[in-house]
Amino acid sequence: MNLFEAAARSLTIADPIEKCQETRRWVAAWQGLDAPVVPLSGRVDPGLTDRPGRTERPVLVSPNDVPKRKITGSPEARRALLHAIAHIELNAVNLALDVAARYWDVAMPDAFYREWIGVADDEAKHFLLLHDRLQALDGAYGDLPAHNGLWESAIATKGDILARLAVVPMVLEARGLDVTPMMIEKFTQVGDLETVEALKIIYEDEIGHVAVGRRWFEHVADERGLDHETTWHDLVRQHFQGQVKRPFNKPARSEAGMGPDYYEPLADWYEGIDL
Repeated sequence: MNLFEAAARSLTIADPIEKCQETRRWVAAWQGLDAPVVPLSGRVDPGLTDRPGRTERPVLVSPNDVPKRKITGSPEARRALLHAIAHIELNAVNLALDVAARYWDVAMPDAFYREWIGVADDEAKHFLLLHDRLQALDGAYGDLPAHNGLWESAIATKGDILARLAVVPMVLEARGLDVTPMMIEKFTQVGDLETVEALKIIYEDEIGHVAVGRRWFEHVADERGLDHETTWHDLVRQHFQGQVKRPFNKPARSEAGMGPDYYEPLADWYEGIDL
């Protein structure tokens, strides 16, 4: 089994359920084999695409055209927020698969590729959990419009593994650590305890995903002789179109090894400019 080709194939699958189930299948098989990653000298281009497979739904619109999702007791409001989270998680499946396959020609340790297919497996699990919750509320993924901002951030950084690690896990996934506790609290208030349990699983896994991104970011920075924090600041300013903004979930970020010296100076910088 070729890890790079398997990840690239999963990226091309259009149906989200099939993508997640197939990803979980081959990742489990790979982990069960405990097989080595193909040595750098023997690798071939897996034919990665910049456009992962997707169905016609959901319709993709500008981020500005996606309405704000508020949690109320109505099934409609809960479906809308769950749909938005499910879309993020499906993008996260593609992002993790892309990291594993994109850098097939980079001399990274085997553990790098193993950890990222493990992240892809977690993200696939998350999407399937949310899919089940949507169905329980008489909804389905694809019912509502969504945007493609997460994937666009990935493609914007594809040319440099350090930039990719700086933006995707350490900005986008870290932001998930900041907002998920609030969502857990809101779903608890409206009595949707099944969704609460799904979000708790996602939250705990995402701490580990930020840790994976931070750890490999620092590995590559060390290999290049670069300072961790200032290099991260520079790359985020250059490649991230949004803002790194407060409030931060400092305990969760610290658990992932991402201390305030990373994000507080950058938040100060964003607050000091007129965007």
